[in-house]
Amino acid sequence: MFQIPTVLKNISWRWRLALMFFTCAMLGLSSGVGLTERPDIVDGSLLAKAYYSLGLFVVGGLDIGLPTGGPLLGRVLLWVAYFGSPLLAASAVMEALLIVISKERWQLRRIKNHIVVVGSGDLTTSYLRVLRQQPIHIPVIVIDQAIELVREQELAATFDVTVINGDVTHDFMLQKLRLHRARRVMLLGDNDFVAFEAASKILRLYPKLKSQIVLHGGSLRFLRAMQSTQIANQVTLFNSYNLAAKGLVNSVLIDHFNKTSYQDTVVIAGFGLFGQTILEELQMNAGDEIDLVAIVDIEAHRRVQIVDEQQKHDLFYERKIYQGDTTHPDVWRKLTGDINLSRGEPVVIMGTSDSANNLRTALWIKQKHNNALIFARTNDTSEFAQAVGKEHGVHCISITRLVEDNIPLEWTLLDQIAE
Repeated sequence: MFQIPTVLKNISWRWRLALMFFTCAMLGLSSGVGLTERPDIVDGSLLAKAYYSLGLFVVGGLDIGLPTGGPLLGRVLLWVAYFGSPLLAASAVMEALLIVISKERWQLRRIKNHIVVVGSGDLTTSYLRVLRQQPIHIPVIVIDQAIELVREQELAATFDVTVINGDVTHDFMLQKLRLHRARRVMLLGDNDFVAFEAASKILRLYPKLKSQIVLHGGSLRFLRAMQSTQIANQVTLFNSYNLAAKGLVNSVLIDHFNKTSYQDTVVIAGFGLFGQTILEELQMNAGDEIDLVAIVDIEAHRRVQIVDEQQKHDLFYERKIYQGDTTHPDVWRKLTGDINLSRGEPVVIMGTSDSANNLRTALWIKQKHNNALIFARTNDTSEFAQAVGKEHGVHCISITRLVEDNIPLEWTLLDQIAE
């Protein structure tokens, strides 16, 4: 079977058509077909015929006349080149113009009352998913530095947004975003310093956006350090894990504590950002309902010291710290030797970033302490984890789901209309 050579496969369709039309013109002129304005072409050299064949892509046959004489097939081939060559050239010019005058430029020129989202990660996806659930369709610009083409197409197609590659800390880019007509800016990127830098410049250039900027900080230590600054008083600061922890504590744990007639025991296995914010929420909203909190983490002592330094809450409960791998049986053997998990309905939260180990350890603990209320964290919503958890009495909680369920409604609505 005949196969197209690899070299030809790699040539674009436009170049293939150009080669075909050039070949048609050469064959037509070489077969004896003449031209009304260049009758001498019949006896011309091969180089001259190639020159006139290439000229068809620029001016068609306007300066050389129409095909005349020669065999019918030759005239047909030349007419194909006459129509095809200028059409192909025009399509290339039109495509170039569409690239220069892109959809993005036209959209930005007319856009107003829009939301600017900085960042293209998972948090942006969560925010856009919640935003598009609202009855009013709000124009959105998503900007990020060096965003991949596939990700750009995914966001644009899924959420009907305009995606721009650029550095939001540059004044030129901020002006391009038409922030003078924007109603909210969501700084949801991964770099905390860049987010604060962008917020500073936006407030300097567009002071009317004061209190309309929402800034996500990935580092709780950096976020807390910035809380006493002037810029922190002009924007809304938040952390995604803090949103998730608030949702878990307020929607589930407080109800559980209220149902029990005794002070509860809480075990937090994994004391990263999620575990720390859970403890902070418990201390602020349910401190008098708790008798004991046990913290398990591979770096438990260091992380507890950091939290104690930053959070000046009075402890109304006993606290025990167990340093070690949250999946190691010896750690749990020591913990259950000190704490009776068979009494009442203790809460155990497997909150590390390792979803598989969280689920496996949660099932293991549930087998030994069926009375316990056990939560296993996953990052994204997992149908598999939900099914296994339901089968064995373990509550699987998704960070993504908790964040989306607790994004404040005012972040997705426009409370003002531009003049």
